[in-house]
Amino acid sequence: MKAAMSESIFRKDGTAQGVAKQRLIETIAKPDERVINDPYADRFVLGASFIKLMGHKFNIWLGEKIAPGFHEHLISRTRFIDDLIEKSAASGIEQYVILGAGYDSRAHRLELPSSLKIFEVDQPEVQVRKRAKLPKELPNSENISYVAVDFVSQSLTEQLTDAGFDQSKSSIFTLEGVSQYITKKAFSSTIEEVATLTQRVSSIFFVSYVNELLTKNPEACFGKGYPNAEKRVKLITYGSAKVGEPWISFYGAEEIESILSQNGYALKENVTLKDLNSRYFAPVGRALSENQLFHLEHFVVAKSKI
Repeated sequence: MKAAMSESIFRKDGTAQGVAKQRLIETIAKPDERVINDPYADRFVLGASFIKLMGHKFNIWLGEKIAPGFHEHLISRTRFIDDLIEKSAASGIEQYVILGAGYDSRAHRLELPSSLKIFEVDQPEVQVRKRAKLPKELPNSENISYVAVDFVSQSLTEQLTDAGFDQSKSSIFTLEGVSQYITKKAFSSTIEEVATLTQRVSSIFFVSYVNELLTKNPEACFGKGYPNAEKRVKLITYGSAKVGEPWISFYGAEEIESILSQNGYALKENVTLKDLNSRYFAPVGRALSENQLFHLEHFVVAKSKI
């Protein structure tokens, strides 16, 4: 793991802040129209007061001018993982490990049982910044262990076990919005270490990945009729690189399934916004049309074969 995640997990917080911004925009929607609610998102967003002043609908309209469906894509990813964590916890999963936690707030905003032990893993400077921005009184605080890992010189396994991670208990791991920023070698090593950590018990692994067609056939990563797909891709990837977090790794479904299988995991779900549009946005009257569908990133759930 020392060589694995050292190659760039959140050296800066540009993308973490960007995702928090989309959670904030969704949160300020009317309660019966929103898909997720994150009361802590505004603490991590520059200009949060201005965003609130502009309101949900104006922010959505503005986002559509830049990249239609991008907001809904990130919110569907958030909600999909929310549902997965709540369902897993209700089914008896005992530990939850958030890899590259960034400004994740699930530990505090979801209804999770007190028996679920949560480990937030990230670089020390990111955790210091995050904890400084959170209020002192928080739900579930007693259930969280912040695992500060210097990925250059420390092992994830050692740091997790030192923090109280129990290798005899069932666990769920999430690696959200990270795989495109690290090398394929780093990604494979991460899954390998997680598999070793949980080799004696059942475990669930969530990972998101960017479709390899992004660089070969951008139109295939969007709904039919999506405007200027290639231009939108360049805009998004340029913006990420601009904040020091370039996209460097892309995958096909078979490649992801192979990596997971080699490490003892069976793929259970592989979905995108195209699949989740009717699940999350249609019920609140916000279903996207085909030409607004932004589905270049896939959301995968795999379970250990034990």
